[in-house]
Amino acid sequence: MPMTSSPEQPLPLREVAAAVKGWVDRLGEVWVAAQIIELNRRPRGLNFLTLRDSTAEVSVSVTLTTAVLDTAGPVSQGMAVTARLKPSVWLSSGRLSYECSDLRPTGEGQLLAQIEHLKRLLQAEGLFNPALKRPLPVLPLGVGLITGKDSAAERDVVVNARLRWPQVPLIIRHALVQGPQAVSQVTSALRELDADPQVDVIIIARGGGSVEDLLAFSDESLVRAVAAAHTPVVSAIGHEVDTPVIDLVADLRASTPTDAAKRVVPDVADELNHLRAAEQRLRAALSGLIDRQNHQLDQWRNRPVLRNPLSRFDVYAQQTADLRHRLELAINSRLDREAFQINKAHSLIRSLGPPAVLRRGYALLLDDHGHSLSTIADIAAGMVVEATISDGSFTAAVQQTRPKQP
Repeated sequence: MPMTSSPEQPLPLREVAAAVKGWVDRLGEVWVAAQIIELNRRPRGLNFLTLRDSTAEVSVSVTLTTAVLDTAGPVSQGMAVTARLKPSVWLSSGRLSYECSDLRPTGEGQLLAQIEHLKRLLQAEGLFNPALKRPLPVLPLGVGLITGKDSAAERDVVVNARLRWPQVPLIIRHALVQGPQAVSQVTSALRELDADPQVDVIIIARGGGSVEDLLAFSDESLVRAVAAAHTPVVSAIGHEVDTPVIDLVADLRASTPTDAAKRVVPDVADELNHLRAAEQRLRAALSGLIDRQNHQLDQWRNRPVLRNPLSRFDVYAQQTADLRHRLELAINSRLDREAFQINKAHSLIRSLGPPAVLRRGYALLLDDHGHSLSTIADIAAGMVVEATISDGSFTAAVQQTRPKQP
């Protein structure tokens, strides 16, 4: 029932606030369609959203728990959602608030949430590991192309590939690139080209489009088929801003179909220029090597030992002759010194020998038995002695002895 009041009988503010809270609480929970324009995630406690009506300038602030936010999957600003809200009024401030107990992405937001969930699943399995990426062939024997028939993507790949290499072998498989049959047809074409031994690299190309248009290239079965292919796969889906899941498992992501053609097919003109430059560098290197070797050979030929191999023996012969001469000089010098010493010793011996003594006037006295007489005690008067002098000997009789006085 309506509340009555007047200037003379005003109602207490608490009663009015309580009545408003009661009216709001009677609304209960309600499902609303809105768009997220702001997301403030907190590490703990409540999280805050700002929801806006999709057609009118109406926005409200919403609180929700981390559990509700995580259950909704990956959400981001700009995503369309359906939320179950319960409005309530805080008595202390009179502020109207909205509590969210369930949050569900809808439309494109729902698709993006599903794609994000698939990305997390495949990343956990390691399918996005850069170590699994295979290098593209430098000069492919055959280029497989999967694209829509008569599409702009096909024209971009073929035209740019032919411009770079007119004779490039293109093996094209047409498939639907949008709609319910797109996944099965693209997968079938991929497996066929992967089994072809003449195909070295496979390009999957499609022009841009909305999330729904590119949804087939985020299908789990197609993504796993690309990851399991033995042939390197190049993904060229949409434009630079488009990132379907197939881009993450492909061996190379090209921003556009034109970019894919440039990445896969080498430019023949550039390659020929590189070959010519490499040939010139090789010729210059070989010429420099030959010149250095010839110069070294000339140096070796100009060495005396190569011009006259026996010249080295002449050096050795001269060295031997010098050594022989020095040896002879050393021997002669040694012989001279030794001869001098011998002569000196011989002279000394001769000067000290008995003949020299006898020549100085001395005599050698022997008794009749041939014994030498060296003291007066050995001689007696009447003894016959034989005296030897320097030039002969004689016999004498001793008449008298005279001992030396002390």
